[in-house]
Amino acid sequence: MKIKIILLAIFCLFLIIACAERKIYMPDGKETTGIVKKEEGTEIEKTKTSEEEPSFTTSQMAELIKKLQEEIGDIHFDYDKYDVRQNDLPTLKKVASYLQKYPKLRVIIEGHCDERGTNEYNFALGQKRADSAKQYLITLGIISSRIDIISYGEEKPLCTEQNESCWQKNRRAHFVFIEEGK
Repeated sequence: MKIKIILLAIFCLFLIIACAERKIYMPDGKETTGIVKKEEGTEIEKTKTSEEEPSFTTSQMAELIKKLQEEIGDIHFDYDKYDVRQNDLPTLKKVASYLQKYPKLRVIIEGHCDERGTNEYNFALGQKRADSAKQYLITLGIISSRIDIISYGEEKPLCTEQNESCWQKNRRAHFVFIEEGK
């Protein structure tokens, strides 16, 4: 019994050490934290810099968020799919760019579906759509803790007509920007 407790304690200690955030000071004076991306089998430390970060008042941050909500459009998905389409990659790159430029920003990715299918199926599909957008942002260097996902399934349609054009508008991932800590 004592051996099991000791092994469990060693495992927990190893887990804590392995998950600890790392800080690396680069030759150019930048400070980086967290492993966020892999390229060709190597881990790259990236994201947070100790350089002068933009400082915003609450009203300035609200204006920035309002601007981003107007500028960043939804990405769309094919019927019964959750793969990010090639023509939506520029939108995701723009989202990543803003998240890298403004470290106090977070994003919530909402997954949506058209009305076809059961509520349970559409909820799961919306979750997969939001997650596929999140995973792509992570490959662009965004730390996963700055991205939340939620599925609305078919519950919040943009369009309520029953035709393909309308259903296409509802098969989407929507980006909601918020201030870190809110």
